[in-house]
Amino acid sequence: MERPETRELEYFVAVAEELHFGRAAERLGITQPPLSRAIGRLERRMGVQLFTRNSRRVVLTSAGADFLVESRKALTALDIAVSRVRHNVRPHRLVVAARQGTGSGLLAKVVRAYRRRPGAAEVEVLFTRDQVGLVRNGAADIALMCGHVPLGGLEFSELAEVQTVALLPLDHSLAMKPTVSVADVVQDELFRPLWPEQAPEIVLDEIIEKVAIGELIVTVGASATDRIGSAVVAVPVVDAPPTRVVLTWRQGIPAGTRDAFVRTAEGVAAGMWAPQPKTPSWVAPPSTTNSKPVM
Repeated sequence: MERPETRELEYFVAVAEELHFGRAAERLGITQPPLSRAIGRLERRMGVQLFTRNSRRVVLTSAGADFLVESRKALTALDIAVSRVRHNVRPHRLVVAARQGTGSGLLAKVVRAYRRRPGAAEVEVLFTRDQVGLVRNGAADIALMCGHVPLGGLEFSELAEVQTVALLPLDHSLAMKPTVSVADVVQDELFRPLWPEQAPEIVLDEIIEKVAIGELIVTVGASATDRIGSAVVAVPVVDAPPTRVVLTWRQGIPAGTRDAFVRTAEGVAAGMWAPQPKTPSWVAPPSTTNSKPVM
């Protein structure tokens, strides 16, 4: 069998994550017809149907779900190889690992603000679902993350804590409440927990679509609420622990570069999440903890 090209894997992953050819094409910077043709060619060459699709929905087949896992691994391995080589040739760079959509646009604001600083290093962003893994193996210098991820042996700065919210269909009985409890949510037949070990395979936009059509309710950090649209309601979960927004890094980064980037991120996060008049109750102020190793 002819081996798929890297470009084809990128096309497939984009469609698999968006579950919408139009959005995937926009994300890739191409038009929809060539993307559809490329996926069709990939399926014919592999002899496997990766998606079931009609005029209303695009859904991964079981084979497609398996291929998504392996495609992500292949693309991540390639990113790691390229990053390591480039880092050796151009050491005055800062490689930042992040997951798309992390922190409600925080990453873009941090990178733009950092680049304006005198003497800023060149910044490269790697989008991945294994931010900590890329930091540990040296492919990335710093990672931006939301959630509770083991960081043993790494240093970190907690940029903010944001309230946990329940994502509910617009017509759900809990959607009209000003707040809900953990018990309210977990007892509902539509509730599905998003365990940390599942996180690499979770696509937020797919989750939101399932909530919107009444197939699912979940709890997430409130920083995701700018993406939910009008068919989904976010209700604060008053007794759930907050979601941490964290910047973590490995040893060996030049201290000046690291400290400048961390200070920039802390300042941007404070501006985004500091309490203001009329701020929604689910937005919590950033933590003031100092950068420190995780025990």
